[in-house]
Amino acid sequence: MELASYHALYAPYFRAGSQQSDSYHYLAGLLDPSIERKTAENIALARVGSERVRPLEYFLGESRWSDAPLLAEHRRQIGLTLGDAKGVLILDGSDCAKQGEHSVGVARQWCGEVGKTENCQAGVYLGYSSSKGYSLLDRRLYMPASWFTPEFAERRYQGRVPSELRFQTKNELAWSMLVEVVQANNLPARWVTMDEAFGRDTQLLDRIAHETSYCYFAEVPKDTLVWSEEPQLVLPVYAGRGRPPTQPRLAPDAPPPQTVAQLAAHLPAAAWQLHALKEGAKGLIVAHIACCRVVAVRDGLPGPHLWLVLRRSTTDPSELHYFLANAPPEVYRDELIAVCALRWPIETIFEQAKQLLGLNHYQTRTWLGWHHHMTFVILAFGFLARCQFLLKPDAPALTLPQIVTLLKAVLPQPDFDPQRALDLLRYQQARIARAKKSHYLAQRKRLVT
Repeated sequence: MELASYHALYAPYFRAGSQQSDSYHYLAGLLDPSIERKTAENIALARVGSERVRPLEYFLGESRWSDAPLLAEHRRQIGLTLGDAKGVLILDGSDCAKQGEHSVGVARQWCGEVGKTENCQAGVYLGYSSSKGYSLLDRRLYMPASWFTPEFAERRYQGRVPSELRFQTKNELAWSMLVEVVQANNLPARWVTMDEAFGRDTQLLDRIAHETSYCYFAEVPKDTLVWSEEPQLVLPVYAGRGRPPTQPRLAPDAPPPQTVAQLAAHLPAAAWQLHALKEGAKGLIVAHIACCRVVAVRDGLPGPHLWLVLRRSTTDPSELHYFLANAPPEVYRDELIAVCALRWPIETIFEQAKQLLGLNHYQTRTWLGWHHHMTFVILAFGFLARCQFLLKPDAPALTLPQIVTLLKAVLPQPDFDPQRALDLLRYQQARIARAKKSHYLAQRKRLVT
């Protein structure tokens, strides 16, 4: 079976035979559409029996196997199947609302999943998209600064947070994932795309421009300042005291920079052209696109010359998106528009990873558990992308959800005999009893104090 062959690519990275077995069952469980809530407990109950619940939970949340080589192999496999010289690396975040305060990294912060400030864990992800398909590549758990204070020392210990870990912003985490792709040099790509949260960070953009071979295509806020032409710079007049000035300044009559929203508002109608961006569920998705050259602002002075790409809704003219790209002046306009469309798959990736693969179903609270679960979600997504690629010649319209439906018919299901049914019933009764006892003890403690 294709899943067994796919798992065999990663099995050598697990030391013990039990880890190889557990890794296969967890991967198959994430892909199994008959398991609604894809936790380690539910996967074990559905695939290997109640006696394997604790071992599978230990494998996920506490076993110290390294997922770095798994992700490196996954990246290599994506390069072999979906790799394209014009491929797009996509930076984005995805959050998971959580109750309580003990899950590693949990804090009251903006949660995209619910669209408001909420108790949640925040993840930073790297995806890949090309004309051949799309997949996730990597992930990082964002640890809020509060988690590195002395007050959180016990929570860090309970969550198995590495003692050497230091605070990093989400953009620093994003950069660390890009660095690994650059160093591996086995995944062809031309572009790095991102939303406003990353695009507003000029330091990140400049690092991509100067330290990688990629071009960035970054969505930016509407108040981002640019010049439509390079303003004149002058050296201040030497006053005769101290060192002569060496840093140029804007000429007194130089025009001030304007926001990208102001620039868009003054573009002539002829600058906008209607383009089909991609095929949607209800037909072609079209938008008005305008492209022009601008000069970025860096510390109040002219910075790099960039492309400003504007995307305007055909149904609501006030819905405008602004993108800056450091592609060369001679780049074809059609390529800029194509990249504008290839950024969208990350939204589909998160939606499908949650609905089909249980990206947000995990119940583990530890640092290892979060990263291990996300690694398997990435591998499971890679399997779906691989199947779609292999079956594309015979079924060009095949979607990832349809592949999951096919898996329901071909995934081997364990025998469900009366004894196994009885074992499952006993396990569930014992679990309810333990939960009830824990609840009573907690209630008693609150009443006593």
